[in-house]
Amino acid sequence: MTKQRTGTIPVDPTSAEPCCAPLSARRISHEAADRLAPAFRALGDPVRLRLMSMIASAPGGEICVCDLTPAFDLSGPTISYHLRTLREAGLVDAERRGTWVYYRPRPAMLRQLARLLAVDGTTGG
Repeated sequence: MTKQRTGTIPVDPTSAEPCCAPLSARRISHEAADRLAPAFRALGDPVRLRLMSMIASAPGGEICVCDLTPAFDLSGPTISYHLRTLREAGLVDAERRGTWVYYRPRPAMLRQLARLLAVDGTTGG
């Protein structure tokens, strides 16, 4: 039996249009929260956050799983699980080339998350 998420609206990671205004400007809609929560949830794990950092900062815009795995004291299947979580959240794309899989960030999705968290310089704090 496969585990399916219900009640979430898929994010279009290729969209250049921001999903919503920054949190500091206006309340987020229920629909936008449903679309973006899986990405924030995926980034809430330290291993996935480190993987995302490695993928996003990779020279040439992509990185082989063979270069990701040695950076962690985790098994290959565990790294694969975390990478799958990032893919399912719409944060990365993957492409198989022979025996290796290459990962690259989805910039549009990262921009949507960044825009949501943007803080206006005139806002208190």
